[in-house]
Amino acid sequence: MLSAIYKSPKKPETYLYVLRRDDFSQVPAALLEMFGKPQLVTVLDLNSRASLAGADLAKVQQMLTDTGYYLQLPPPPEDLLKTHKQWLDGQAN
Repeated sequence: MLSAIYKSPKKPETYLYVLRRDDFSQVPAALLEMFGKPQLVTVLDLNSRASLAGADLAKVQQMLTDTGYYLQLPPPPEDLLKTHKQWLDGQAN
């Protein structure tokens, strides 16, 4: 399964996978508007990959099959305050 991968010029670390290069016909217009003009990163054969950076390969393939696209969002920011509080709680014990 081939997939063209595009990055968003508006949203850092946000990627859009589609089945065919420059074919955004399956992507909702509202999503494309928020995403911005897609910038091609690469074209990959997903069947020859063992994993993907930042995305679950099986989920990407399933979404491409079901909807014709997959949106990869950046990981949520780390809650440093929560981490610090957990560390403090561990020191108190």
